[in-house]
Order: sequence, then C-alpha cells, then structure tokens
Amino acid sequence: MSLGRRAGSRLRATAVAAALAVLSSLPASAAPLRLALASAGLSYPFAAAIARGFRRAAARAGVQAIVLDAQNRVQRQANDLQDLIAEHVNGIVLMPLDSVIAQSWVNDAARAGIPVVAVGSEVGDPRTRPLREVYPKLVALVTQDETAAGREAGRLAATLLPSGRLARIAIIQGAPGFPEVLQREQGFEQGLAAAHVRYRIVASQPADWRTQEADIVCQNILEAHPNVDLFFNEADNMAVGCARAVSSAGSTAKLIGIGGSRLAILSLEAGRIDGTVCYKPLELGRLAFDALYGEVTGRKPLHAAFITYRTPGITRANVGECRGEW
Repeated sequence: MSLGRRAGSRLRATAVAAALAVLSSLPASAAPLRLALASAGLSYPFAAAIARGFRRAAARAGVQAIVLDAQNRVQRQANDLQDLIAEHVNGIVLMPLDSVIAQSWVNDAARAGIPVVAVGSEVGDPRTRPLREVYPKLVALVTQDETAAGREAGRLAATLLPSGRLARIAIIQGAPGFPEVLQREQGFEQGLAAAHVRYRIVASQPADWRTQEADIVCQNILEAHPNVDLFFNEADNMAVGCARAVSSAGSTAKLIGIGGSRLAILSLEAGRIDGTVCYKPLELGRLAFDALYGEVTGRKPLHAAFITYRTPGITRANVGECRGEW
C-alpha cells in the first residue's frame, strides 16, 4: 500500500472515530444508538436529500446519526463500510454505488451482526435479480420501483410523440453500474409498448447523472440525429442539461425526466421540459431510517422487505402534485 493510500485510510478511520468519540465516554446505558448512512455521494442532490431525511428521522428518535460520503468512488465506499463495521455501529443504511460489489459489503456486515438497509438502489445484479426480490441478508430495500417509474415515463412520452409515423427517441442514461439505468430503460420501453407506440431508439448514451454532461451528450446526438422527437433522460438534472442543447439547436424535441427535482419542476412550469416522474428522497431517507430503527430496537423486525411509495407522472397539467424535495 502506498503512503498516500495509507494516509487516506487513516483519515477515513479518523473521520468515523471522531463522529463516535463523544459516545465512548458515556456509560452504556446513556449512549444512544449509533446508526450510519453510507452514502454514494453527497454531491448528488438526490443523495444529499436522502441524507437529510435520514438525519431528521434520527434526530426525532434521539439516535446518533453518522453520515459518510463515498464521493462517487466505489473503493471509498468499501472503506467506509469496513470502518463502520470495525466501529461496531448498531446498524447501517447503504446507498450502494455498485449493486453487485455491495453484496460483499452486506455479507461482511451480516457476519459482524450489524443489520443493513439498502436505500435508493438495490443490492445484487439487476440483470438476474428482480427489484422486489430483495437480497436475503438485507433487513429491507427502500427505494422507488424503478421499472414502474420508467413505465410512467413511457406513458408520458406516448402522449407527446407524433402519431402516424415511427417516432425517433434518444435515451440519456445515468452512470454505468447503477441498476436504475437498466430498470428505468426497461420500464420506459414497457410503457411505450403498452401505449402501442411505434418508435425507434436512435441513440442511447450515458451522461453520468450530470447536467453538464447531458448537455454535451444531447448536443452530439442532435448533430447526428437532428430530427429526434423525444429525449428520455433517466434523471431530471440530465433533462435540464439536455434542454439547453435542444434550445441551442432549435430542436422541437420533447423532454422527459425522472425524479421530480425542484429545478425540473421550475423547468416544467416554464415549458423547458415536458414531463417528469415524482420522487421523494426525503421520504426515502425517513423510510430507510424507520426500517433500520425498527430492526435494531426489535419494535418492527423485518427480513428482506421491499418498501416503496407511489411515483406519479407529472406534466404542466398536474405540476402542483409534486413538491420538489431535491
């Protein structure tokens, strides 16, 4: 191990230890429960909102909340999980960066007797494990039904596409490794099929969940396919970035996103995008905390439970139904 990696590991361990140090001087009977959230990356507004929901729920319950930021790096998240297990926290909420690799982290926590709830993304290979078939060593998976949300986006798209001819659609994906990429795309195509839409996917490219990257990707797609009828963006911030490219190109392409972000709602009201699917990350953080707290306290033990909520499609006609939480 290089000096830099050893120093980084010591810094991570120090950060966890500092969050817990105040508890070590308390008598066992006085020490609150220590529940941790291992976030994928707090620079993502959606992940940051989940963390806020988790912290608020912990504060109401009188629980010590520890929130670690993997900064969108899988190895850092692996180290975060190792540190939390070494510190013997009472439970962990995990927002995994890589759903396949996360299986080993959950297994390690289970061997240490530490319950884990996954939030926002599943644990397991999404190509072989259906979303509602929760990884058996988890207390619960708390997330949107991503395939259902994709279907809702497909339903919205069907109302915007031209009739009487083959529609041209481009898909702006999230980041590789996230199961939502596959699930949302599958659901989207299911929604189009249910509406009997004739279409062709002319391009499908990742933009890593980022606004600026989506702007660039959509510019490139429009140069190659100037007659695109609709962009399906797998997250709202990418829809906002793509809207810039569409406007700059003078395109009439419609724009659908997913997430119900504050900026997307404003863009929808202003006519810059055409639809989204409403998500509630604050609610996700609260639900994940509640599931873990119920398990740790024995008040509501769970085993591989799937916990979700309704995600309606939103257009200008019903924009008031979605209060942007991120």
